[in-house]
Amino acid sequence: QVQLVESGGGRVQPGGSLGLSCAASGVIFSIKAMGWYRQAPGKQRELVAAFPTGGSPTYADSVKGRFAVSRDNAENTVYLQMNSLRPADTAVYYCNANIFDTLLQRPINYWGQGTQVTVSL
Repeated sequence: QVQLVESGGGRVQPGGSLGLSCAASGVIFSIKAMGWYRQAPGKQRELVAAFPTGGSPTYADSVKGRFAVSRDNAENTVYLQMNSLRPADTAVYYCNANIFDTLLQRPINYWGQGTQVTVSL
């Protein structure tokens, strides 16, 4: 069983910065990608940043130039550094990991528990 445990988040004023981290644990054979999604009240969950193994990060247009995703492959951890935060960034942020399941012989999506990020005065 794989678990994703998130940390970070909280409340910050507009223009401020926050960092999130997410560590995957359990029986992990091969991580295909890790990344972050977010869901604001009344809206669908949306991709914020994705980092495929052996590839380059991709970002939602709304966060390009302000957010940076990084990974520590040895620790199965993904980070999200959020700068120049705006009220529109307020949401619950979810860590995601796409991991190959050797029993099912296909990738499985796993999710963190979610962490609240609030940007307001």
